[in-house]
Amino acid sequence: MLPRCLRAFSKPLCISFQESGILGKNLNRHLQFVGVNSFSSTRMSCMPQDVSLEKCSGKKDTLYKSVEIEIRSGEPAVLLSYEWFTSYAAKQLGITIGKCWAPPKAHHNRLTLLKSIHIYKKHRVQYEIRTYFRHMTYERLTESTLKTFLEYIQRNVPEGVAVKVTKKSVLNLPSSLSDSVRRLSIQ
Repeated sequence: MLPRCLRAFSKPLCISFQESGILGKNLNRHLQFVGVNSFSSTRMSCMPQDVSLEKCSGKKDTLYKSVEIEIRSGEPAVLLSYEWFTSYAAKQLGITIGKCWAPPKAHHNRLTLLKSIHIYKKHRVQYEIRTYFRHMTYERLTESTLKTFLEYIQRNVPEGVAVKVTKKSVLNLPSSLSDSVRRLSIQ
C-alpha cells in the first residue's frame, strides 16, 4: 500500500535515490509506482520537482548545528574501537565529522576501607575505579539522519560503555524578539 501523499498522483511516479554500500559503490536506483499495490524497477528518471519530504511527512525536519556524543568506560581500548565504529558509520551516512577528542587523564574514584571489619584501623585497603572518556562532535544534521544514526550506534554499544548525547538545534528567532530587534535596528 502506498503512502497517502503518493496516492494523489494519477500518473506513474518515479523516485530516484542513491545507495552507498559497505564497499563504497554508489548505485543509482529508480522506482516507478504504477498502481496502488504494484511497483517495478526501471531506468527512467522522471522525478517530479514538487515532491519533497515535507509534503509526505507533514512537517519540516529539525536542523541540528552540532551533536556531541560522550562515551565513557573503564577500558580505553574499547572506547577507541567504538569511536572508530561511529566515525565509520557517520562517513557511510554522509555526516560531517567534527572534533573527536579524549581528556588526557582518566577520572579516578578512590575508596579506602578497613581490612578488618571491627579492629586494626592501621590496616586499610584502597580501591580505585578509573573512568575514561571520549567526545565526538558531528555537525550539520537533519532530524531524520540523526535518528537513524543514533539508533544504529546505540544498538551496537559494547558492554560497559555509557553514551551521552547532547544536541544543539537551529531555531527561528521568536516573533516577540524579532520585532524588538527590528525596532532597535531602525532607531
